[in-house]
Amino acid sequence: MQDSANVSLSAFEHQLVTDAAWILTKNRIIGKVFVMFGKLSEQYQAHALLQQLPAETLLASPKISKGENYEGLPYVMLDYPRCFGRENVLAIRTFFWWGNFFSITLQLKGMYLEQFRSNIQQQLSAASYNNAWINVSEEEWMHHFRNDNMQAIRNYGTDFSEKKLLKIAFQHSFSEWEHAENLLEQSFQHLMQLLYKD
Repeated sequence: MQDSANVSLSAFEHQLVTDAAWILTKNRIIGKVFVMFGKLSEQYQAHALLQQLPAETLLASPKISKGENYEGLPYVMLDYPRCFGRENVLAIRTFFWWGNFFSITLQLKGMYLEQFRSNIQQQLSAASYNNAWINVSEEEWMHHFRNDNMQAIRNYGTDFSEKKLLKIAFQHSFSEWEHAENLLEQSFQHLMQLLYKD
């Protein structure tokens, strides 16, 4: 039989379980993120450099999805462009992680990494990438920015000739919420410029 202490509620937990307002507020916030990501998907699709990508990487339309348990917390993500294959990946993922941040990540693997590796290495020295991050892990589906997964590019450098998986990311604080849509769109542009300088 379960120990009754394991299912007992603390005073704070009891306050929350009897108050529907906080969960309804959470649902409204998630809804607003969906609206923001919907607008961003339209802006991303209209980006001039997008048409220079390999045609197969643009076949799938933008996808917005949500979940309740990335490290125990709700999240929303927008994938576009999104070409996820077993061996070859070219994708940009915009991510909202409750209690943490917005992020946007360019993810490359296989033939797409080989196609764009040289141009990315040349572009990363530009000032617009001073606040960018690069993966130090080979784990494709980790989205946190702790030092076992990501490192600031200014500390890492621009030589990633041995990488089999490349993730370049920008992170934006919720303190910038009112400007988040513009910041994410600008970050999308920076990521696209890594592939093709306009």
